[in-house]
Amino acid sequence: MRLADLHRTTSFRLALLFLMLFGASSTALFGFLYWQTKNYSMHRMQDWLGSEQASFVPMDRAASTARLEAHRVADPGLERPFVLFDAEGHRLAGSQLALPDDLWSTLPTGRAFRFSIPRAGGGTLPYLGHAERLPTGEVLLIARDLRQSRDFGRLVVDSFLWAGLITALLGLGGAAYAGIDSVRRIDAVTQAIQRVVDGDFSGRLPVRGRSGDHARLVHVVNGMLGEIERLMQEVKGVCDNVAHDLRTPLTRLLAGLERTRRRAVTIDDYAAAMDEAILETKSLLATFSAMLRVSEVENGARRAGFDHVDLGQVVGDVVELYEPVAEEKGITLRLLREPRGAVMRGDPSLLFEAVVNLVDNALKFTPPGGRVTARAFARDAGIGVEVTDNGPGIPQHEREAVLRRFYRTEASRHTDGSGLGLALVAAVARLHGMTLTLTDAMPGCRVVMCTGDALPEPVREEALAEAPAR
Repeated sequence: MRLADLHRTTSFRLALLFLMLFGASSTALFGFLYWQTKNYSMHRMQDWLGSEQASFVPMDRAASTARLEAHRVADPGLERPFVLFDAEGHRLAGSQLALPDDLWSTLPTGRAFRFSIPRAGGGTLPYLGHAERLPTGEVLLIARDLRQSRDFGRLVVDSFLWAGLITALLGLGGAAYAGIDSVRRIDAVTQAIQRVVDGDFSGRLPVRGRSGDHARLVHVVNGMLGEIERLMQEVKGVCDNVAHDLRTPLTRLLAGLERTRRRAVTIDDYAAAMDEAILETKSLLATFSAMLRVSEVENGARRAGFDHVDLGQVVGDVVELYEPVAEEKGITLRLLREPRGAVMRGDPSLLFEAVVNLVDNALKFTPPGGRVTARAFARDAGIGVEVTDNGPGIPQHEREAVLRRFYRTEASRHTDGSGLGLALVAAVARLHGMTLTLTDAMPGCRVVMCTGDALPEPVREEALAEAPAR
């Protein structure tokens, strides 16, 4: 952990930004509440002073003097002094409160005002007062001590300052924690990426939880790394398989030409040798064309031509195309139709080509007298295509491998083909967001290419008995 990198992290900066925004909004809110509370308290005191002044209006001199003296006894601390002054400013009755000469000379009447008087121990005592001049020239002063209000205001301000300090410390601590956690995650991600850069494509970014932006990004990047690893393995496998599988036809081509050069003596010999060389060359070109076709599909450029495609119609066209081939081999080719339509967005030519490869492989490995069924299905979990045969099937340990380019099982080593058919089907499936699944048909092989995760139920024997043979 490098503390120097802490302030550069987005988490730390965002936490500080939100802390400042929270502090600014809290300060504004506190200021507004403090101002409103203070104004409310002052208005209440002014209303009280006014009401007390009004209570003396109906009283005669004797009653008012008696009340003033009673209040003086009840309020010895001068928290709420009631005082009656003569015209010269001398106290006549009420609380023991004397006004300074400078205040008496400018004494406002008929409204509330603030004033202070010296305190015996030093300092001053703040008051809010209300004075009324009586018809006799005397002045009645009613006041209220402001120390409680002032102390309450200081308590509120001190509480806000302490709360702000604690909030700032907690916010800084949270920002530091978030920043440190972010730096640790970044360091872990950096180390994982560095291992990938050094050639370890099996490495993945560390995952902490399944929620949050970081977790979502790591999930996407890990998916990308998995795809890169798959592509790199395919590239390596393609190079090895090209070197292995194309070496044999090239060797045959070279050997045939050398043999013709040594042994051919007539024009017919040379013509036959040229025909063999042309066939070998066409086979090589077909293999390279298939490789380019797979690469084109995997590139994803064909998504621009997607349209609504009826998979039932596609499967029907493929079955109709391969009817003569199946009849020639003595294989029963059945098309199963379902009442629910299987329509999806896709490239019709690529989907047709994928189904052609599936049906062609099924017919290629099904023995005479066997059966091949094809259908398009639609379920709530997804739609897709299924091709089933009762041939030798594919061993379970080779079902992933046969989807790679040029891979061929031992049973198919001596049959025509380049080992690119299922690789093309897998590429078409990925392009359309579909999964390609190979299972055991007991006996035979069942290949399902569908959207979603759920596989449809296998075709029942009674359904095959009812389905028309094509």
